[in-house]
Amino acid sequence: MSEKNCCSPNREKSIDFEIKNDFSISNLSEKSKISKMVKVSQGSFLMGTDYENAFVNDGEGPVREVEVDTFYIDQFPVTNKDFDDFCSQTGYKTEAEKYKWSFVFYQLVSNNTKNSVTETVSGAPWWWKVDGAYWRNPNGPDSNLMDLEKHPVVHVSWNDANAYAKWIGKDLPTEAEWEMAARGGLNQNIFSWGNDDNDIYNKCNIWDGDFPETNTLKDGWLGTSPVDYYEPNNYGIYDTSGNVWEWCKDWFSPSFHQVERKDTRINPTGPKYGSSKTMKGGSYLCHNSYCNRYRTSARTQNTPDSSTGNLGFRLIYRNK
Repeated sequence: MSEKNCCSPNREKSIDFEIKNDFSISNLSEKSKISKMVKVSQGSFLMGTDYENAFVNDGEGPVREVEVDTFYIDQFPVTNKDFDDFCSQTGYKTEAEKYKWSFVFYQLVSNNTKNSVTETVSGAPWWWKVDGAYWRNPNGPDSNLMDLEKHPVVHVSWNDANAYAKWIGKDLPTEAEWEMAARGGLNQNIFSWGNDDNDIYNKCNIWDGDFPETNTLKDGWLGTSPVDYYEPNNYGIYDTSGNVWEWCKDWFSPSFHQVERKDTRINPTGPKYGSSKTMKGGSYLCHNSYCNRYRTSARTQNTPDSSTGNLGFRLIYRNK
């Protein structure tokens, strides 16, 4: 498939902001931590794909058997309510707040805010650089979180997600952990529910129409949807296709995993170094005619300080 990418633009100029990690760690018991998580038992699965419509240059293949230890994973992506609890208790400021802008899909920007937008993304003009956009004002300074408490938090960088994880005593999933959980025990299926893409708009939140101009809104969502709106996979995990991209712990490489050795087949964590972090799951902007990365094996990347209106995260907990 041609290398089209509507996924998640990055900040071209990084600033070394100090990431506040000196806040008090939450004192949740282990029982409380895993209360809304799903246990995924130790085992092996077939990771990646040789699907003909995969993005080869993303490094989706080859199909390989990977072994992963037991872990717990959030049933849902982290919500606006969850992230609000974190920021309210710690005073944490996201990188979008420090940069004073973030990327927003143009159809979500109000007419009033549109008048102040002066920059779009080259090659992806549907992404606008919007001053004042951050997780509390996801579509610009005149937007808010009214009725969005159960929607996934967005405009969070990898660094922000990692800070939240440290606060709550969990971790970001490795790509292998994320994909094993998302597959829900199914073997090499295209989606978390199987291979059937009939009635797909009732199964996940992706673009329905002619991207990026027309969305029919058959599912009712132009942007994010509540994290429990669609049916879960066989493990009881929600939103692993569409809605928002999710950060993973690994540095991204299209080739690191292609060499068969212990560190790429047993609890793989990706390369030791890199410039961008791995993302999984696709978002409400994905569509089969343009960018079909809402498939379980699909992957993409972004820099750790970047944030967009279609990028969030969920966490895992390893009981050791």
